[in-house]
Amino acid sequence: MSDVKKVVLAYSGGLDTSIILKWLQDEYDCEVVTFTADIGQGEEVEPARAKAQAAGVKEIYIDDMREEFARDFVFPMFRANAMYEGEYRLGTSIARPLIAKRLVEIAQETGADAISHGATGKGNDQVRFELGAYALMPDVKVIAPWREWDLNSREKLMAYAQDHGIEIDFAKQSKKSPYSMDANLLHISYEGDILEDPWNEPEEEMWRWTVSPERAPDEPAYLELTYEKGDIVAIDGKAMSPATVMEYLNRVAGAHGIGRDDLVENRYVGMKSRGCYETPAGAVMLKAHRAMESLTLDRGAAHMKDELMPRYAEMIYNGYWWSPEREMLQAAIDKTQEHVNGTVRVKLYKGNVIIAGRKSESDSLFDESIATFEDDAGAYNQKDAEGFIKLNALRLRIGAKRRK
Repeated sequence: MSDVKKVVLAYSGGLDTSIILKWLQDEYDCEVVTFTADIGQGEEVEPARAKAQAAGVKEIYIDDMREEFARDFVFPMFRANAMYEGEYRLGTSIARPLIAKRLVEIAQETGADAISHGATGKGNDQVRFELGAYALMPDVKVIAPWREWDLNSREKLMAYAQDHGIEIDFAKQSKKSPYSMDANLLHISYEGDILEDPWNEPEEEMWRWTVSPERAPDEPAYLELTYEKGDIVAIDGKAMSPATVMEYLNRVAGAHGIGRDDLVENRYVGMKSRGCYETPAGAVMLKAHRAMESLTLDRGAAHMKDELMPRYAEMIYNGYWWSPEREMLQAAIDKTQEHVNGTVRVKLYKGNVIIAGRKSESDSLFDESIATFEDDAGAYNQKDAEGFIKLNALRLRIGAKRRK
């Protein structure tokens, strides 16, 4: 007999998690609580309720977490300008700590002694879910079916569904995209099928949020993004919540062919993986945030942020959102954002995010009277540069003399 009496399952209602639900009931002889999160994946989540009820689930959680996801996870991450390996905008990575947090909360609310997820034993998500869960509920038991069962192909999963009377729309499954996909407010990811060969170019039909740059409008779109403490709070003067900002930017930037990436990345578990990503809002947000910081952030703080960013991004990618070191870095990053206030004007054109202007009425460090190429009326004494240069050259001159 299993010592697990109740388990909370991260449940989408799709093929994999529908099978996991039945498998948990049979293999562990336990009660299953389902949790379905709406984090902006663009698909209806309510049908998961009927599927869970049909499977005999009594406690069903379906939560709209779009605002929390944008406000408490994506926006703080982008204050750091986080990019993993210089290219990946961390769309899947940043969603996992939120889901782990809610899994643990539901486990505590329902008295469950275990949680379960549908991540495979080859990927990063198993690490992210479980590191988050252990950080928030140290004694929780984690059940990862992909590390226990032998249903290691879609054919075996389909056969299991048929043998156990699991209601699956087989016609829909046969028409399903051949790619392994993950979607939320920040991105859609694509892996598998022809993408497993890094030489293959993605098919145009694969992309869902963006038009190809070649087919994007011939006229650019201009947007004015208003920042307060490093976060976008309005677009074109209209106040918006974090989730609304991202939904709007995804729609507008996607229509202009912005946000496609084709990457080979280093997974935390050790292998290289090829993935394609659509991140329209993220592409705009990161470019515009850097423009706002260029005007308002002190050079020393800006350069130190850039030195810390790869470590911060790696923490998120590897699943350490809830770690002390990430929280420490976040506090430092948020301190730098106190004066990152103002407006950035962006031009969206055929796959490009172009900075068309930036201004800050109260926090700009750009002093035109000093930077001007015209008469500065004594604001800057050019003769001061001579001593500055000689002092900085002193060690170089001493070294040169020694070499003679």
